[in-house]
Amino acid sequence: MSDLLSDLVSALRDGSLRIVDLTQPLGPDTPVIGLPPPYANSPGVSIENISRFDDDGPAWYWNVLSFGEHTGTHFDAPGHWITGRDLPRNTCDTIAPERFVGPACVIDVSTEVAANPDFLLTPDHIEQWEKEHGRIPAGAWVLLRTDWSHREGADAFLNVSDDGPHSPGFSPQASSLLALDRNITGVGVETVGTDAGQAGGFDPPFSNHSIMHGAGKLGLASLCNLDQLPANGAVVIAAPLKIVDGSGSPLRVLAIISTA
Repeated sequence: MSDLLSDLVSALRDGSLRIVDLTQPLGPDTPVIGLPPPYANSPGVSIENISRFDDDGPAWYWNVLSFGEHTGTHFDAPGHWITGRDLPRNTCDTIAPERFVGPACVIDVSTEVAANPDFLLTPDHIEQWEKEHGRIPAGAWVLLRTDWSHREGADAFLNVSDDGPHSPGFSPQASSLLALDRNITGVGVETVGTDAGQAGGFDPPFSNHSIMHGAGKLGLASLCNLDQLPANGAVVIAAPLKIVDGSGSPLRVLAIISTA
C-alpha cells in the first residue's frame, strides 16, 4: 500500500478523518416526487421477502426491491434529461468512476430557506460564498444546505400546494455559473429533486436539470446531514449503481471530513 493510502486508512482508524453519511433511509415511507397528468409517475418503494430463515430459504434472508431510479437519495446522470441525452458516456454504467469523487463546497442557505421555502440561490450568493471561502474549484460537488431534510413526513417534505410544490433550489443564472463558469462535477440538494419546486415555470423549465445535464454535469438529491460538513474541505463519494443505460440510481453518498 502506498504511503498516501496508508495515511488515509490510519487517519480513518484514529479518528483524524471521519465519515459522514449523507444518505436518507430507503424504504416504503420514502417520499417520491409526483408529476401532474398526463405524465407517468415513479412508484414508491416496495420490499418483498424472497425468504427469511423459513421454508423458502432456511439459512438465508433476501428481498425483491422495486422502485424508480430517482427515488430517495439518488443520482441524476446527464442522460436523465433531454438536454443531455446525446452526450457521450451519459449513463450510470458509462460515466467515468473518478467523476463520482470530488471536493465538496457547502453553501449554507438554511436561514434564508426557513423564512422562504421558495428561496433560490443566485450568482450573488455564490460570489459572496467565494469571498469567504475561495473560488469553487473545477470538479467540485456543490451542495446546497437548506436543512430541508429535517422536515418530517412526506407532506412537509414535498410541500405541495394548489399551485404545485414549494421547495428551494437554484436560479437559472446560478446553475449556468456553476456548470459553465466553475465547471463543477455536479450539485447536491436536500430536497426531492435538484430543481426548485416552482422550476416548471422557469426559463428554461426545470432549469437546473436542463443546464446541468446539458453540460454533462451530475446531480444528487434527498441528501441529509449537510449541517455536519464544513463549508469546504470535505471530500464526497457518490457512486451510483452500474445500471445498464441507467438514467439515475439510488446510492449511498459519503463524505470524508477532518476532525482536526
